[in-house]
Amino acid sequence: MMKMTKIVATFLLTSTLVSAATLITVNGTKITQQDVDTALMNATQGRFNQVPADKQAEFRKQVLEQLIAKELVFGDAKDTGVLKTKEFKDEFVKVQERVKKELAIQVWQKQQLDKVKVSNKELKNYYDKNKEEFNEKASVHARHILVKTEDEAKSILKDLKSLKGDALKNKFIELAKSKSTGPSGPKGGDLGYFAKGQMVPEFNDKVFSMKVGEVSEPVKTQFGYHVIYLEDKKAKKTLAFTEVKSFIEQRLKMEKFKVVMQGKMLELKNKAKIEQ
Repeated sequence: MMKMTKIVATFLLTSTLVSAATLITVNGTKITQQDVDTALMNATQGRFNQVPADKQAEFRKQVLEQLIAKELVFGDAKDTGVLKTKEFKDEFVKVQERVKKELAIQVWQKQQLDKVKVSNKELKNYYDKNKEEFNEKASVHARHILVKTEDEAKSILKDLKSLKGDALKNKFIELAKSKSTGPSGPKGGDLGYFAKGQMVPEFNDKVFSMKVGEVSEPVKTQFGYHVIYLEDKKAKKTLAFTEVKSFIEQRLKMEKFKVVMQGKMLELKNKAKIEQ
């Protein structure tokens, strides 16, 4: 199930709906949302979705700053003639040779993988025999307002006390934007959906005991005091075959691919002239 989560997260992060968005321009060079998303996935080895929700915005900011720094340094390298030096040219030739070999290998592997087929019957059989793998944990969608002191948190609760329904939610979002010190503040304190164990214990225990539409009393954690608003709850469930079919196909295809590659490598080795 964890592998499937990574695949879904990768798809979301690289969605073409957001990839074209330009976040910043450095000396004429655009840094896009896709550039940041790709760097995040590389830095976390595909596990960015497992980064605590209240830390994701901070991580994104750090990655964007790193990409800006790279553009600044590359620009100065060009301006100071680094690209014209013998040292650079010699190293560039070596890199080109390495890239040519690696790229050729990648294309060759993709061609071999594209030849591997998995039938619908194989997919359904795997699903029926491994349904427990597709159990989705219970999750919640919450917002929070993070402040330094308990008195600040209690003051926020007073502002929310007489409100209900949409009026309560809208006021909470307004207060989160103006008072929260957490990175989710500008988004109205929105932490999105998360499962048990993704937040610090004190926060986790409280939010999963709340009712939808409810606001918590101040919750103290290592970060400060939280006022939590529970927006939605999702019960645990088993994902339907149609929801996981593509994931199963990828898994079975990779298993077959490994077998095919073992045979192919043996064939190539037998044909090759290998000397010691």
